[in-house]
Amino acid sequence: MSELNNILSPITLKKMEIPNRVVMPPMGTELGNADGTVSEATIAYLKRRARGGPGLIITEIVAAHPDGIANNKQIRAYDDRYIPSLAKLASVAHKAGSRIFMQIHHAGRESLYMLRKGRAVGPSAIPSLIYQIPPREMTVDDIGETIAAFGSAARRAREAGFDGVELHGAHGYLLTQFLSTLSNQRTDEYGGTTLKQRARFVVEVIRTVRGEVGDNFPVSIRISTEEFINGGYTADDMQTILPDFVAAGVDIVHASFGTHGSPGSIAIAPIEYKPGFNAWLARKVKDVAGVPVIAVGRFSDPALADEVIGRGDADMVAFGRQFLADPDFLIKAREGRSTDIRTCLACNQGCIERVMLGEGNIRCAINPETGQETIYPEGPTENPKNVWVVGGGPAGLTAAFEAARLGHTVTLYERAEELGGQIRYARKPPHKAVYGDWIDWLIGQVKKARITIVTGTEVTPVMLSEESPEAVILATGGEKIRPEIAGIDGPHVCDAWQILGGTVKPGKNALVIGGGLIGMETADYLSEQGSKVTLVEMLKSSPVQESTAHGYMLHGRLRDKDAILLFSTTVQSIGDRSVDIETAGEKSTVSPIDQVVVAVGLKPRDHLTEVLKEAGIPYTVIGDASSARRIIEATEEGARAAWEL
Repeated sequence: MSELNNILSPITLKKMEIPNRVVMPPMGTELGNADGTVSEATIAYLKRRARGGPGLIITEIVAAHPDGIANNKQIRAYDDRYIPSLAKLASVAHKAGSRIFMQIHHAGRESLYMLRKGRAVGPSAIPSLIYQIPPREMTVDDIGETIAAFGSAARRAREAGFDGVELHGAHGYLLTQFLSTLSNQRTDEYGGTTLKQRARFVVEVIRTVRGEVGDNFPVSIRISTEEFINGGYTADDMQTILPDFVAAGVDIVHASFGTHGSPGSIAIAPIEYKPGFNAWLARKVKDVAGVPVIAVGRFSDPALADEVIGRGDADMVAFGRQFLADPDFLIKAREGRSTDIRTCLACNQGCIERVMLGEGNIRCAINPETGQETIYPEGPTENPKNVWVVGGGPAGLTAAFEAARLGHTVTLYERAEELGGQIRYARKPPHKAVYGDWIDWLIGQVKKARITIVTGTEVTPVMLSEESPEAVILATGGEKIRPEIAGIDGPHVCDAWQILGGTVKPGKNALVIGGGLIGMETADYLSEQGSKVTLVEMLKSSPVQESTAHGYMLHGRLRDKDAILLFSTTVQSIGDRSVDIETAGEKSTVSPIDQVVVAVGLKPRDHLTEVLKEAGIPYTVIGDASSARRIIEATEEGARAAWEL
């Protein structure tokens, strides 16, 4: 076993021993039933993570009051009828040897679901920075009712068999709303000019919860230690009220950060933030709280967490998205198999953006099992087949691995000399090296599996006809789109792949054609290399939305580098030192330009489909060979193609 003495040591809260210092924190899944009960999918999801051995599991948000629901799939605890359903979650954790807290939540104004119903409430009728719709200002009677609701929900958690409760006082939800002047401008006893005055609501919630659950039942509070927003409170401010929270009945503080309106989506920190970047805030809490503290902030490596605990910054460490990427990471670390850990990319594609954009329940871009535990086949298959996977990018590698895991005989063909597909280029822009680490990990897993790998070979109709595999998964990727523009064949015109692949050096004054992810990240790379960049995109805005964490950081870096982004713009012609463009009907010339980089994307390369149809060989088209999209679609389609063989 590897040396992780700090993080693997037990810790005691009240009279309860937690077997280790690893915390699986709350993460919204939208796996619940529409009536607010726990679904079989929720149970399967939690069971899979509990199997990994966290010392403490904290459930996803559980609604304390009907007016505080965040979405229609949220689990609820505002009536006794929910107790039997909640008890199933406690049972799952206990069977795995973990302790489990129920997180009690009220969305306040941060619920589009309740805002649209006209039922959202808040300390003041100030619109959410995200949704721009004002809630109804709570009356004193509303406040009393809500405080009582938190207490009743805590009592139900205890009756359902949970080991403790956590109050969600972070990320801009109701408890945070009372703390912040950005959302609380009351002049009665629940408002005020100081944080201590505005903390009255939170203190009364804690006292009520403590009164309902008794002295020996652990109570945690998750806080945004600092709002990280103009006009918001700071960590120094928070230090002034933490002793009040502890005096009211808090036994452990979960030191998070940021709100929904914080720039850069720091609360769901993207890849630009280093693992463990928030440990300093946990230390600020620990310096004054006098109770154990949980650190959180892009943790994925147990060794780093062990260091944080060892130097006294925190007592426990939360691994959020890492539990989605690899529920077994702690087991692998214990066994000294750290190289086998599938490390979270902090891409937010499946865990945050999918839910935020209304695309469905929780997933993970690099772990297709996540959110699909009820349909994930353990194997082995009863009908093993001779399967060809054509293409060695993310989709093909995932398909090959999953098919081999299920017992099929797999041959993987890749026409390039090396595996990896588009990730060989996507790993080159700033902050994207972790994508390369992931694809190297996936290639390593494929090489360990019983898979025949053939690189530098183009699969031909003759090969298919002569060897006749029983099934083919086409992951042949995409072909570069080259627009028809006068001058595009000039010697100073190249494409994004040549720039990122290092075969063409960045120019001094570069114009990038295309404002999608490929174009934006290529512009980011060029800017980092010292190029003066102009980017041209025909759409009104970049498909890389600033509302996403990575999009916000990417747009910000390009602005900081003085890159010029021209939307609603098309390239009319390319000259030797200039480019003629048209923006919203107005023509102009950009100069000087010594390099033009084409980055308009990919079109599917599915040239073998007709051959397979004629040969009668069953096939599935996945990834960019179907449509150019993100990693999450590639890996999910690759996995499903294997599962459905």
